[in-house]
Amino acid sequence: MCAHGAPARSRSAEARVEHKPFAWPQGVTVADLNARSRNTLMEALGIVFTELGDGYLRATMPVEARTHQPYGLLHGGASVALAETLGSSAGALMAGGSAVVGLEINANHLRAVRSGVVTGTTRPVHIGRSTQVWAIEIEDDTGRPVCTSRITLAVLPQPPASGG
Repeated sequence: MCAHGAPARSRSAEARVEHKPFAWPQGVTVADLNARSRNTLMEALGIVFTELGDGYLRATMPVEARTHQPYGLLHGGASVALAETLGSSAGALMAGGSAVVGLEINANHLRAVRSGVVTGTTRPVHIGRSTQVWAIEIEDDTGRPVCTSRITLAVLPQPPASGG
């Protein structure tokens, strides 16, 4: 029981992430994902997809001038851009031809990084017909946690029309 008399939530309920393997669409490669990143924020930040594994998608981002804030540290917005890139890309792969758009993203910045490369890994928390939730963990070159994030996506029946 919690101090206020309510039943205590199990730790697993808070951190529930589907670690079981699932099938990505056949024939999709990290090369395909990287090709879709040309002329986008992902390319500008140096984000590169590196691995499409059993139940996860992984990408890296350099920690250098273009991803720094004024104090010479990894900018929190760059971490969130990496997290959103991973979650949205994974969500799009699992949407079966439908478009996905972000509804909400949050991030906890856990450790400062001055240089090197950070690696983000996303795994599904929930894959539904109308929404998806993805957890993203970002680590430094030594495997220490830098940022933990969660994104909620809406699955749209049709890709959004390009505006003008």
